[in-house]
Amino acid sequence: MSSRKIQIGVMGSASDLNYTKDIEKLAQELGSLIAKSGATLIFGAEKDYDSLSTAACRGAKQEGGLTVGITYGKGLEIYEKENVDTVIATGLERGGGREMALVYSCDAIIAVSGGSGTLTEIAIAYQANIPVVVIEDTGGWSQKLANTFLDDRKRFKIESRKTPKEAVELALTLIKK
Repeated sequence: MSSRKIQIGVMGSASDLNYTKDIEKLAQELGSLIAKSGATLIFGAEKDYDSLSTAACRGAKQEGGLTVGITYGKGLEIYEKENVDTVIATGLERGGGREMALVYSCDAIIAVSGGSGTLTEIAIAYQANIPVVVIEDTGGWSQKLANTFLDDRKRFKIESRKTPKEAVELALTLIKK
């Protein structure tokens, strides 16, 4: 029996997409709930600005959770350095390379809002049969892809939930299947 902790990734918009403070608080709550569940939070560690993923990191750390940031390029310097336990530098760039390492490190992902990077991460998870849960009414690709299949293969439906609590509960259920 493995003692490895479940790893849940939080994917979401970078701050240049101008998400609201309410959405940021929701992402922070999501991270807090992941930590309370005993899972490790995996997130895309940005080097130059805030994001919904880093907000989730802050929430997880407030609850004493384990946080792992996966970043692009070289070097371990990231924006959210106070709340991350481990940084993994992929040596890869944004736009596919880093996102693959990020998603493949997760047992499930939960998306909040999201721009093109989040879309890439959802598509990678879909191709790899990694469960995807999105939080409703947060805008971006999470809202656009809620309760849909990405293609006619219908591997699995992108599930949606209204609250962070419901999203974490569903992710844990899908991981155990």
